[in-house]
Amino acid sequence: MFVFFTYFTVRDALEVMLQTSRSEEMNLLEEELETYYQNHGNSWAALTPADLARLAPDGRFSPSIGLMDAEEEMLSVSDDLPVRMLQRLGIHRELSSEGKIIGWVYYYDTDVANLSKLRIGTPISVVFLVGAGALVFILLSLGAAYFVSRWLTSPLRRLVPLIDRLGGGEFGIQAPVSSKDEYGKVAQAINDMSMQLAQAEEVRRNLVADVAHELRTPLTIIRGKLELLQQGGGEIQPERLLPIQDEMIRLTRLVGDLHQLSLAEAGKLPLELRPTDMGELLREVAERVSWEAEAKNIAMSIEVIGACAAVSVDAERMMQVFLNLLHNAIRYTPEGGRVLITVREVDAAATGNANTVRMLQIRVQDTGPGVSPEHLPYLFNRFYRTDEARSRHGGGMGLGLAIAKEFVTNHRGTLEAESRPGEGTAFIVTLPIASAHA
Repeated sequence: MFVFFTYFTVRDALEVMLQTSRSEEMNLLEEELETYYQNHGNSWAALTPADLARLAPDGRFSPSIGLMDAEEEMLSVSDDLPVRMLQRLGIHRELSSEGKIIGWVYYYDTDVANLSKLRIGTPISVVFLVGAGALVFILLSLGAAYFVSRWLTSPLRRLVPLIDRLGGGEFGIQAPVSSKDEYGKVAQAINDMSMQLAQAEEVRRNLVADVAHELRTPLTIIRGKLELLQQGGGEIQPERLLPIQDEMIRLTRLVGDLHQLSLAEAGKLPLELRPTDMGELLREVAERVSWEAEAKNIAMSIEVIGACAAVSVDAERMMQVFLNLLHNAIRYTPEGGRVLITVREVDAAATGNANTVRMLQIRVQDTGPGVSPEHLPYLFNRFYRTDEARSRHGGGMGLGLAIAKEFVTNHRGTLEAESRPGEGTAFIVTLPIASAHA
């Protein structure tokens, strides 16, 4: 576009310069020829080259004059100058009479011819120079853009092999973070993702190993019992099938717990949320485990501090949460100990809001031996046990706390643990309070 406009601008400017260079002479010729046409009966028939030569202005230019009629036929030239040169290098002016075109007068001299040559050659030269310059500029710009883009994207290119290695399963590898700009943030994000993938892979492997171990134990028992019954022959007494039934119940419970845990972790756990009085729900849970506490002479009490509003929860799911927590508390509390459940409302800052949100906090505190600091971060992991020597049959499958945490998370709440060795352990459940509109 720049070349296009430059060409026409230069050409028109030179055309104006050429026409104005002989404006006086052309005005005189126009006037005399139009008068001649009118005086000869509106006709050019009597016009001769000598007449045109007499009309040529006096001076040093020695011009050539030509006349073209309205049908664009060259009628006469004042000398022997070729018509083609006169038309191409000369200047012309339109002649009119009584509002209609009667012809054109052409004027030529050496200066006009030189100006005409400039008018023809200069725009072409300008176009060539500007076009060539634009082409060189484009090529240089593309080359510069290529090297600049290579320089700007070099950090990303260094990340490509690492991403390929991640895709190949080499989790945990780290990319060098050499800056704090956007590329540095991308590298840091990839490093974080790599570590998360490594942790997730480790969790997956451990989960597979734990599930295989948990399944192998009851299956081995069932197989041994069945082989023993087959070798014994004879009639099988019903009581001899009870161990097999117990192991089948254990397998069913394990599969059911894993299914619920997977649904909760995927956020697809079906919940029937209703405003629930947590004090009443906790009293019902305590009633269910009271026999277990009485067997160990453990005092269990519920303390509701202040007026507590209802919370919108799935009562069955939350009952399962607190059954797990109370079973754990009773299991680890020595005889003659105490389990205290406290319920109160607390304030929690709303994210991105200056206001506060009312939360209901339920704290389950026991007087057991407590949990060592190195075990505390892993309490909610699947199949995790603080005492590795504890019997799997006597201590459960290690899924209770993991399920409880996921259930609470699905209710938009939190489940945390606090413990000090020798001072007991506290599990703290925090749930958002249901609004009046909800």
